[in-house]
Amino acid sequence: MDVLFLSQLQFAATCMFHWIFVPLTLGLSIMTAWMETKYVTTGDDTWLRMTKFWGKLFLINFALGVVTGITMEFQFGLNWSEYSRIVGDIFGAPLAVEATVTFFLESVFIGVWIFGWNKVSKKTHALTIWLAAIGTNLSALFILQANAWMQNPVGFAIRNGRAEMTDPLAVFTNTYGIIKFTHTVLSGYALAAFLIMGISAWHLLRRNEIDFFKRSFRFAAIWGFIASIIVGISGDFHAVEIAKVQPSKFAAMESIWETKRNAEMCLLLIPNAKEECNAVEALKIPGMLSFLAFHDTNAEIKGLKDFPKDMRPTVFPVFVSFRTMAAIGTFMIIVSLAGIFLSRRDKFEDNKLFLNLMLFSIPLPYLAQQMGWIVAELGRQPWLVYGVLKTSEGVSKSVTATQVLLSLIGFTVLYGVLGAIDIYLLVKYAKKGPDSDLSNIINVQGRG
Repeated sequence: MDVLFLSQLQFAATCMFHWIFVPLTLGLSIMTAWMETKYVTTGDDTWLRMTKFWGKLFLINFALGVVTGITMEFQFGLNWSEYSRIVGDIFGAPLAVEATVTFFLESVFIGVWIFGWNKVSKKTHALTIWLAAIGTNLSALFILQANAWMQNPVGFAIRNGRAEMTDPLAVFTNTYGIIKFTHTVLSGYALAAFLIMGISAWHLLRRNEIDFFKRSFRFAAIWGFIASIIVGISGDFHAVEIAKVQPSKFAAMESIWETKRNAEMCLLLIPNAKEECNAVEALKIPGMLSFLAFHDTNAEIKGLKDFPKDMRPTVFPVFVSFRTMAAIGTFMIIVSLAGIFLSRRDKFEDNKLFLNLMLFSIPLPYLAQQMGWIVAELGRQPWLVYGVLKTSEGVSKSVTATQVLLSLIGFTVLYGVLGAIDIYLLVKYAKKGPDSDLSNIINVQGRG
């Protein structure tokens, strides 16, 4: 194993582990803010209990997410120093804004929210969680714009062997990034909704706090359905953008080898082991793939054979990941819609089949998130910055395979411990249920 492969493996491991925490933070921050706003506007104490209970899970997840995110930035200087040297002036700009503005915003107001329950009025306290949630989501925007520049580099020029920013507005308004942000953030909302539904289902199966968890389930089902629908719509726009700016990735996503017009979509398609062969296809819909890619049934889809072999992504993992993500997304739309209607029934807690389904569905949005990143990052290969810098050209020249391997082992052990702590704390407090007495908070805030 060489430095390049080990550096790729290390970054993939740390990034994918970090992304376990990010989408839940994105979703629970907004949903907790919404719950507290409902408490402030209605005076209903159940909304306050929901805010405290689900907010506690949000804080546990947020803390672990911050820790795991820091190590990735160190890798840009250690394992990928050539990448940082060549394109760091551009890639670093969105990350600098994220660190100095949005991360500051979210961390400061999360602190105020945690310690301000008995010190500020209800409206002021609700405002702090909204500011923290906005900061969290804006943080994702700038990070995803940095990643979008790697996918669709714009607003730059190569001078003296380095990329220099020539149009900051183009970099910060990259259409690829805006679509990616919508798709990614809304998928985080859907993931958080499914976590709430799953935990609520667990309690309802045990008849714990039935009114509380029925209301939590219904609230999350509505969020989950709306978010999943928008994820699907934004995914369509994202596929159109990918077909336009990364045709090799789009071809890998659909396992298209021959360039063709009026390209059909195969509902059942299994790539052959040999790359020079077409895939085994069945249940074709004529023109559908061309329509999905360019909203024109006669549009031309460029096949993988039109790219040199060393410029093609690895097809099978990209293809399978894309199909898995899409299948899970479809499932989430269906079951969240069913959850909206079923949770309105009087004896919803007796529907053991559906509640068990929702309980065991908790991991599915996480899996869909990981599959999405596999499509995004493996589909871009062999490019680190698409069409500008190859992955092999961005790795550090001064580190050895042994050094990277040892750090990979260290990160794996450390992250394994952190993951175990996170799961333990989330399970512990999720099973514990909401606090029964919040009179101290109500009495103090009531005077604000």
